Amino acid sequence: MPGRWRGRMDLDLEARTENGWGVLAVKGEVDLYTSPQLREALERLVGEGASSIAVDMTDVGFMDSSGLGVLVGVLKRVQERGGRMALVAPREPVKKLLAISGLDSAFIVTPSLDETIGL
Repeated sequence: MPGRWRGRMDLDLEARTENGWGVLAVKGEVDLYTSPQLREALERLVGEGASSIAVDMTDVGFMDSSGLGVLVGVLKRVQERGGRMALVAPREPVKKLLAISGLDSAFIVTPSLDETIGL
C-alpha cells in the first residue's frame, strides 16, 4: 500500500513495501490525538497482506502510552498471522517508554531499516 498522507496534528505517515516487509515511516509526535492515524495506517498495511511490519521511528520525537497501545495491538495481530513487527531506530524517549513498560523485548528493535528488512 504505497502512499503518503499527513494527519491533522502534524503526524506524517508514509507506507510502502520493501523486501517483503510493510514499512511505515512515521514523523512527528505520537500521542492521544495522532495515535488513531497511526493505528489506521498500520491496520491498512496488515489488512493488505503485510505479514511483517517495520515501523520506522527515526523521526518520532515523542510517543505516549496511547501510541504504545497502538503498537501492541498491531503486534498481536501480526503475530497471530505468524509475522514479525520491528521498531526501527527509535529515539531515546521512545526507547525509555519501551523499557519502562517492559515491552522492549516484545518488539524487534533495530538501528536501521536496512538491518530490519534483512532479517
